[in-house]
Amino acid sequence: MGVLGRVLLWLQLCALTRAAYKLWVPNTDFEPAANWSQNRTPCAGAAVEFPANKMVSVLVREGHSISDMLLPRDGEFVLASGAGFSAPDASRDPGCGTGAPALFLDPDRFSWHDPRLWRSGDAAHGLFSVDAERVPCRYDDVVFPSDASFRVGLGPGARPARVRSVRALGQTFTRDEDLAAFLASRAGRLRFHGPGALSVGPETCADPSGCVCGNAEVQPWICAALLQPLGGRCPPAACRDALRPEGQCCDLCGAIVSLTHGPTFDIERYRARLLQAFLPQHQGLQVAVSKVPLPPRPRGTAGAEAATEIQVVLAETGPQTGGAGRLARALLADVAEHGEALGVLSATARESGAPVGDGSAEGLDGSDLRAELAGGVTAGLLLLLLALVAGVLLLRRGSRASLFPRGSRRDEAASAPVVAPLGFSNPVFDVAGSAEPVRRTPQPPAQKVENSASLSYFINPLFAEAEA
Repeated sequence: MGVLGRVLLWLQLCALTRAAYKLWVPNTDFEPAANWSQNRTPCAGAAVEFPANKMVSVLVREGHSISDMLLPRDGEFVLASGAGFSAPDASRDPGCGTGAPALFLDPDRFSWHDPRLWRSGDAAHGLFSVDAERVPCRYDDVVFPSDASFRVGLGPGARPARVRSVRALGQTFTRDEDLAAFLASRAGRLRFHGPGALSVGPETCADPSGCVCGNAEVQPWICAALLQPLGGRCPPAACRDALRPEGQCCDLCGAIVSLTHGPTFDIERYRARLLQAFLPQHQGLQVAVSKVPLPPRPRGTAGAEAATEIQVVLAETGPQTGGAGRLARALLADVAEHGEALGVLSATARESGAPVGDGSAEGLDGSDLRAELAGGVTAGLLLLLLALVAGVLLLRRGSRASLFPRGSRRDEAASAPVVAPLGFSNPVFDVAGSAEPVRRTPQPPAQKVENSASLSYFINPLFAEAEA
């Protein structure tokens, strides 16, 4: 059995034991254009230059004709069968060798914490992972390609990267002693660098409802690596009231369904249900399903101990909007009907607002509508106040003018009716002032379905009086 066959067999065994695995994507091979400054493989007769102060292992798969080569101080070339280097001959590229040398890019630019550099082995069409879970989690098996060279920066060293196992150079490491010996060897130092540490543990996620990833502490480094090409700032979301799921670096448009589960809940079965029964009817959406920790609660309150929930993220991927909200409501209805069979005790949903620049009210939640109503009432009150002030000023001018003429009208002014300012109780501020703070309470064993979107309205007495 070849190397590829052994890797495939190992991955199949991981799938049977419910273990997820992450594949390392970039490499430091000689041929890929992305590894060179001119974004192309050095042409025949070109001069080649490697960073002098970097360690690197480079796999060479083919034969190359070069005019000059500046080698790194510490490194290695791994030559595949038939690969090698030769001096240029008459068949050299006539347009090659006249410009600047081809520079091999910095091999230390690849970071363990960069979500873009990993691929999930159990990825399926329509599924995605939040940013923190795109990087290997505590219970993941990590695979580095055996048919490519690579180099990985382990981060700043604030917290060791811990995974279930590491497979590199045809070996699988499941004990810290064996992994530490490999990392200290020359082969390990050529491929792993930085002050960070890497460790492995035999823990397996044996809970059918899933396990928390465990990358919350290193999420700042994950987000920094992800957003580094964007200057460290998130791009603006294309909708109002965008959502930020647990483990995500930036806001997104869509919906989040939170599930409280019982002991019979199976996260893999629920993912399959979403893919087969719901996503085909809701195009333009991607779904992420994972177990996440609930926010910590103050000590002394009911249910203050650590707890988890199932987070279902419905992300909009196409120009059409509103699909995530419709799917969220469909999932709430599904829980209402089949929650007991699925092992789901309760469900809540949150939805982002309408697209930016869309004047329609579709997708606005209750808080947006209440804010608009409050703004309208405030504007009406200001207009009324201005009218009253103008009226008072006019009355005062009339009374002053009547003091100086000889035919005083003081008696008429005294007999004039007093104009009292109109007013009413503002239900927006009355409700806000009397609202009790929302507190989390333990979920009862009975099935419960809630939707966090709510609408409120009232009759505006200004317009009611005007119509009367």
